Amino acid sequence: MKNYSYIGISFIILIFGIWAVPKIIDHFKSPDFATTGQVPDFSFTNQDGKTITNETFKGKVYVVEFFFTTCPSICPIMNQNMLQLQKEFYGNTNFGIASFTIDPKHDTPDVLKQYAISYEVVHPNWHFLTGDKEKIYALSNEGFKLYTAEDENAAGGFEHSGLFALIDQEGNIRSRYDEFGNPKIYYNGLEDDEIKMLKEDIKKLL
Repeated sequence: MKNYSYIGISFIILIFGIWAVPKIIDHFKSPDFATTGQVPDFSFTNQDGKTITNETFKGKVYVVEFFFTTCPSICPIMNQNMLQLQKEFYGNTNFGIASFTIDPKHDTPDVLKQYAISYEVVHPNWHFLTGDKEKIYALSNEGFKLYTAEDENAAGGFEHSGLFALIDQEGNIRSRYDEFGNPKIYYNGLEDDEIKMLKEDIKKLL
């Protein structure tokens, strides 16, 4: 009877091992995210007057947005949601945010500094960036394929996307897949459910 017991226990251990090993491997392997592009090289000035480039974010997971400080419509919502990310990853030096202004003529480093203070931005890797307008628009429209334009008929005089881009440690644009197996590509910076999803995916990449 003892031999049968040992055989039974061994069989159970074998079956458990067959089931558990793939689960353990899945837990430690890289997250199953789509790669939809590479962030182009860039170099701009942040709210502290420092030069920030794509290399500044090397080795960090970060989120990109395009906004402007006098935006009367979606930007306040976007940056309130960015504050959620700041709170979630406060103290994590491997996380960052890049907020590119699409109104660099008005949004000087000093203006961006006051804007950051007004939003109580404290994460050292949250950079509000300004610089050459043509280069910023090229980064948005061509680099990220996120529409940005001046439009005197639009609220505040500019049109832009409310989407957030998630970037991995190697500068790849990443996203999870939707329920149909297609890449989301970007996260809606105006929706609570999307921000929750973004938090989850940042943690996975980190």
